[in-house]
Amino acid sequence: MTVPPERVPRRPALAGRVLPLLLVVALLAPVAFLFAQQRRLTEDDRGLAVRERMGVEYLRALGPVTLALVDAQSAAVAGRTASREALTRAVEDAASVDTRIGDQLRTHDRWTGLRAKLEALPDRALTDPEAAFVAYGEVTDLLLALHRKVREGSGLMRDPQSDSFFLQDAVSEELPEALVTAGRLADLATLAARRPAAEQLRTGPELAGLRVAALTPATDLVTDLRAAVDNTESTKLGANVLAPLDGYQRAVERLAALSAPTDPPRAGGAPGVGGPTELTAARNNAQSAARQLQPVILDELDVLLRERIDRLDRERWLAGTAAGVAVLLVAALGAVLLAAYRRARRRAVGEHRADEDSGAAPGGTGWEPPGEPRGLAPLGTLAPAEPRTLQPAGRGPAGTERWGPFDAAR
Repeated sequence: MTVPPERVPRRPALAGRVLPLLLVVALLAPVAFLFAQQRRLTEDDRGLAVRERMGVEYLRALGPVTLALVDAQSAAVAGRTASREALTRAVEDAASVDTRIGDQLRTHDRWTGLRAKLEALPDRALTDPEAAFVAYGEVTDLLLALHRKVREGSGLMRDPQSDSFFLQDAVSEELPEALVTAGRLADLATLAARRPAAEQLRTGPELAGLRVAALTPATDLVTDLRAAVDNTESTKLGANVLAPLDGYQRAVERLAALSAPTDPPRAGGAPGVGGPTELTAARNNAQSAARQLQPVILDELDVLLRERIDRLDRERWLAGTAAGVAVLLVAALGAVLLAAYRRARRRAVGEHRADEDSGAAPGGTGWEPPGEPRGLAPLGTLAPAEPRTLQPAGRGPAGTERWGPFDAAR
């Protein structure tokens, strides 16, 4: 009897099992890549905006230091003993800001050097105004270098937006330089009026150079602010900036007119320029206008940076939400494919068990082992057996005959 081999359930082909997994990976891979790229870009942009806000905070602290230092220089050159209270208070405020964020902006070393020079300035007016002019000039140079370091360390100089870029350039570079050089111009005019006649020849070129140095950043400041207003989407920037800008521009134009060469020179003035009193008054007006303009620029710049950070946070949230939805959809697709695979496997196992219970061949047709009877025939249907008689198989000893069991009767 031949025994049929046991049927083994058919398994899905390797390609059928691997293909769903490959499909899920192929869908998840680009989603993960795009999400990682978007996350990295927004993280970089957000980090830059956060550092720029630190720079704005530092510049806000340096503004009073700049104004107080320029006033102290004018008092020292004029031979007056000015109060150091405003400068001391401004230095303390800036020191607290540097302590908090100076390491992140890499400004701590420069501030330490500047503060040492500030504290070394004499409380009383120097007997030599020329020496005072030189001493304060060294300190103001260090102050301008610190402004540039803040601009560089905070990333303000790399700002990607047009309106905020022009604002930061105006408030971190042009405005401090315009204040310092305008103060030097007025102070040099004061010194020139006291110089002996033998030194008057070198005063004219010095004043001309300082005039250019003072008017160039002032003009660039006006250009930057107008460019910021023209290139912004903010509806409040123009209204907030243009009014104090107009006052500053009028003061600068007055300073430019008084510092222009004249022939002959005005009474009491240096060769080729207006009188020191008029120049000092024009410088004070420009400084007062700058004192009103500076916080406005810093406020508007900070508003733009905060809005950028909020927008980047929203983009990060939307990207994360989209990535999460994509993962859920792909997971749902994977679950559907897995359920289909399990149903196909259960169906194959069920068919195998049904075939075993019915005795069917793997192909589904009934069969029986060869040589086995299909069953007993009913009684009365069998044909009668043919009668048989013994046949002689030959003769035995002594002439006897032998009969075989299947020999028919004779």
